[in-house]
Amino acid sequence: MIRSTLFAAILTSLFLAQAHGEAPTLIRIIRNAAASDADPIQPYVNGSTQVNVVGARAVTGSTESWLIEAHDSFASIEATLNAVARAQGVQAAASFDALPLSGTTIGRFRGALSYRPEEAMAALQRSRYLNVSVYRIRAGGDLEFAELIRIRRRGLDAINMDRPELAYQILSGAPSGTYVFLSPLATLKTLDNGIARLPVYAEAMAEAGADAGRKLAAQAELAREQRLFRLDPRISYVSDEFAAAAVDFWRGK
Repeated sequence: MIRSTLFAAILTSLFLAQAHGEAPTLIRIIRNAAASDADPIQPYVNGSTQVNVVGARAVTGSTESWLIEAHDSFASIEATLNAVARAQGVQAAASFDALPLSGTTIGRFRGALSYRPEEAMAALQRSRYLNVSVYRIRAGGDLEFAELIRIRRRGLDAINMDRPELAYQILSGAPSGTYVFLSPLATLKTLDNGIARLPVYAEAMAEAGADAGRKLAAQAELAREQRLFRLDPRISYVSDEFAAAAVDFWRGK
């Protein structure tokens, strides 16, 4: 494996942990709030870790970078922790300003809440940005939240919106009821396309059950935040297989 960006490292871990094209069962998100002279990827290199890590830097919100490791089990997380610890010791992580997330979290893949996950995994290799949605829901609001996501997905399907995303339920490192949705973007122009389709989306949502969706959101959601990140190959640790889709970007060739 060769060094890349932070998000590349995250994406790589996603691909190494699972069969090609499948979303990783678990992800570990390591958040660093401030710029540092320390190289976040070198411990993975020194420890010869067998995990893909994708790195990304915040474009909106608090200034920070994320490292996203891809795992197929907790045993894989333990092996990575041991390898990195041997290489450099415990890595410090900063707190999350806007939402009550800790510096490091572990999430479990939720296929039923994801939107075209196979397409999302394929898009990650070629993307340059990542749109992140973080939800906090009320205790006992899981069924209402799942129905809310289903209604929104029907609206996206109705207009054939090209915005696949991977959903992860945070198991450790944040309050119960925290979900992280990762949507890869090849270019920011994708957001312009989404804005242009808002009137059509509103009509589709009305047919899909927008009124019910608003009621469900009021019942289930405590907080929601949208973040935009730029993938950075300099802080990623991805496999050759992952980088093959965009070698010039991930390997700087």
